[in-house]
Amino acid sequence: MTPDRPALHTLRVRREFLAVAKGDKKVRRGLVLQARARQPDTNDAAIRFGLTATKKIGNAVIRNRTRRRLRVLAREILSAHGQPGYDYVLIGRAATKHRTWDSLRTDLRSALTQLHGRRNKEE
Repeated sequence: MTPDRPALHTLRVRREFLAVAKGDKKVRRGLVLQARARQPDTNDAAIRFGLTATKKIGNAVIRNRTRRRLRVLAREILSAHGQPGYDYVLIGRAATKHRTWDSLRTDLRSALTQLHGRRNKEE
């Protein structure tokens, strides 16, 4: 992490995941991105993210591999393109294990662009 980028923190509590689920959702072939702005009264400018991989995508080995790929992807892309004060949840899909790394990066970048681009137009 460089000084000009906000800190990345991990979501760990179920209620935080449920709160993000009430926000916007963008579906891509390799992943699903859920995002929600935190309350404006919090002075925390960090970006928080969580990871989810359900049993529908495969056994424990596949779920763990999916989460590892998404964790590295989040640290790379969210630190550069995520907005401070937002919580993000990356949900692995069955196609996550087969997607190339460049395709996953494109999926997350396009979801973030659509999410924040639309929000900026509304304001």
